[in-house]
Amino acid sequence: PDGAARDVTGRGSRGANLYWLFGNGLSDRALTDPEARAPNLTDFAAGCRFAAAAGIPSVFVLPGVVDGRPKNQAIEASAASLRALNDIAQAQAITLTVEPHVGGILASPAETLLLLEQAPGVKLALDYAHFACMGFTQGAIDPLAPHAGHVHLRQARPGVLQAKWGEGTLDFAAMIGVLRHAGYDGWLAVEYVHQTYMNTPFDDVLTETIRMRDAIRALGVT
Repeated sequence: PDGAARDVTGRGSRGANLYWLFGNGLSDRALTDPEARAPNLTDFAAGCRFAAAAGIPSVFVLPGVVDGRPKNQAIEASAASLRALNDIAQAQAITLTVEPHVGGILASPAETLLLLEQAPGVKLALDYAHFACMGFTQGAIDPLAPHAGHVHLRQARPGVLQAKWGEGTLDFAAMIGVLRHAGYDGWLAVEYVHQTYMNTPFDDVLTETIRMRDAIRALGVT
């Protein structure tokens, strides 16, 4: 971890948040799998050492995917993993965040709040787009803002995780206002991607990133 951190800092880079995926894909070594907890903790300790050495203030992980178990059991298992991971993160002064996502166990803002209740101190890598894609209104997502530890920005609409700037339903002026009111003063990461997950390989990522950047700057965010 220390050598990799020196490579990053030596290039003048400053990371805002580290995405830590434990296995090969969303379901491999998921936080909902108790048998994966021990190796996940070992790996995560190395990840947090890297983040601390590189000056990255937070790490985000995924909560786990639906695997046929009752939802409450899956959330409880994920929360138990998050509590153990958070002990490691706090020892390195790193903020642990978890991202609710399409296809994961957190299919609503209410389920997300339930998980956070069971994992005190854990924050959200909050991406309104995932919930908008799942059909939730922006107002229904807003109660999650006080729990944000990192924020992703991209346009979306029901059924579409990543939409072009003029083709989505999210009001970013309102979103930034809610985040400010909640006291959030962390990073805002523009997250336009080119990948097969949720059929997102068709956008001009650079153009959409610039549009989002300019819109956020126009709101007085730097």
